[in-house]
Amino acid sequence: MNEMAHQVVIPADVGSYTVAEAARLLGTPPLNIRRWLGGYTYRRDGELRKVPPLWSSQLSMIEEHLELGFRDLIELRFVKAFVDAGVGLLAVRNCLNFARACLADERPFSTQRFKTDGRTIFLQSTEGSEDPKLLDLRRRQYVFHTVFEKSFKDLDIEEGAVARWRPYDSKASILIDPRRSFGRPIAAESGIPTAVLARAVTSEESVERVAQLFEVKPATVRDAMKFEERLQAA
Repeated sequence: MNEMAHQVVIPADVGSYTVAEAARLLGTPPLNIRRWLGGYTYRRDGELRKVPPLWSSQLSMIEEHLELGFRDLIELRFVKAFVDAGVGLLAVRNCLNFARACLADERPFSTQRFKTDGRTIFLQSTEGSEDPKLLDLRRRQYVFHTVFEKSFKDLDIEEGAVARWRPYDSKASILIDPRRSFGRPIAAESGIPTAVLARAVTSEESVERVAQLFEVKPATVRDAMKFEERLQAA
């Protein structure tokens, strides 16, 4: 078979992240991402049971390994935020399915309408359930305020969906935009990947020298360096 037949063209505006890259950006173990987007199996009472993925990746056409798009990354960010706030994965899945039906979007958490109506959607998704964990959500509404306040403040929305993420303490200097550099973290003004700036600082041993070489502000170089250090420590 022609080698070209195996090549997959990734749309330029989708972004592309390996599990390891997404895990560093989200600050979660790679295993969580593989379970959430790849599904998993477990054995109970001698019976093998299969748990399906929460949804199919935007880049599911890549069969050799799990690859994520930008919207997948943002959706997973919300999943992690809810789980970290004490919401069980069953409740997250229940809400996701309900929101998907309500909003007619495969990735509803990263939409303008979820930002507006998410609290109502999440609570409505628990109605009719007898699961104590789901019902307990109705008594812990502070969870929604915490998750929404933290998650949406550094996201830019355009045409009804999340378009960009400012991942370094919401600062405008560092940006993740699926339409630029395939979604890699970049210095917002210049478009230079933060990893490139950070490596240059290591090589040149001078923030000011790197700023001159790449024609960017020294403050941007420092932000890129600190951001990359944070990723490496994750």
